[in-house]
Amino acid sequence: MSYELPVGSKLRVVLAEDDEPTRFWLKLTLQQSQLFDVVGQAGDGRTAVDLTAQNKPDLVLMDIGMPIMDGVEAARLVKESLPDTKVIMFTSHDTDDSVFAALSAGADGYCLKTLTAEQLLKAVSSVMDGAAWLDPGIARKVLKAASHGVSSKDSKEQDKDESNAKEGAASSGAGNPFALSQREMEVLHLLVDGLSNQEIADKLCLGTETIKTHMRHIMRKLSVSDRTQAAIKAMRQGIV
Repeated sequence: MSYELPVGSKLRVVLAEDDEPTRFWLKLTLQQSQLFDVVGQAGDGRTAVDLTAQNKPDLVLMDIGMPIMDGVEAARLVKESLPDTKVIMFTSHDTDDSVFAALSAGADGYCLKTLTAEQLLKAVSSVMDGAAWLDPGIARKVLKAASHGVSSKDSKEQDKDESNAKEGAASSGAGNPFALSQREMEVLHLLVDGLSNQEIADKLCLGTETIKTHMRHIMRKLSVSDRTQAAIKAMRQGIV
């Protein structure tokens, strides 16, 4: 795991999963890596939000189909109150509605329950390094949506985005309607490829702080609030 932790410390995690055997597997997988401290376990979304507020963990593994409050709403509340806390959706649901609802709620990753322990740890590592993580099957859905103009927005919002993109294209070039610099385009391409800030910095022979600055500029120009939204909008608008 490339995410750097202070010596002797562990990543604090809340598990939100109503299926007890699955929750036990998640806890066992994380504990065996000796990098995680499970500080809370919830069987419903409301309890997950409360435990997250109490413990302020680094990461929440969140199931979607939970009682009392579903995982999408719980993820939205967690990200609103603790934006630095990473949220990975861990679910058997891979429908378009579930995927885009979770991403719109601010989820940093989306994993299916068919993944292995090794894949789970890789997803956590990627998200903690600042990159969005999508299960390969989910990534194909996002790419398909990007190529066909499918999104969780209503048609009026989509038409507005497309109109703005066309207007920008007239002045900035069809492939770069948001006036991104050449370096920002390079960073955006690597972001969509799933690279973390450190990996992008290594790839471009730049410092991580420089990459963070480029990320802020990219998100401002694309009018989005996080890396995942930037990647999805870039694909939808045909920038990458």
